[in-house]
Amino acid sequence: MAGGNFVNRVMSYLVNELLVNSLANSPTFQRFAVRTSRRIEDISVKAAKKKEELAEQVKDLSKNFESFKNQ
Repeated sequence: MAGGNFVNRVMSYLVNELLVNSLANSPTFQRFAVRTSRRIEDISVKAAKKKEELAEQVKDLSKNFESFKNQ
């Protein structure tokens, strides 16, 4: 049984190496990876900006509510 496990791990390693090497050397995959990375960065920046805007709106609403409450 242990021999089968060893063979399975060796086969998995070889397939993994072939897959990684073929993708690493593929210009198409590299373009895909770069585009995907840029899109994720853009989305992250937009999300951070939106988070700041919402925090500011909540802060303003809180101030307005407090001033309304005190009248």
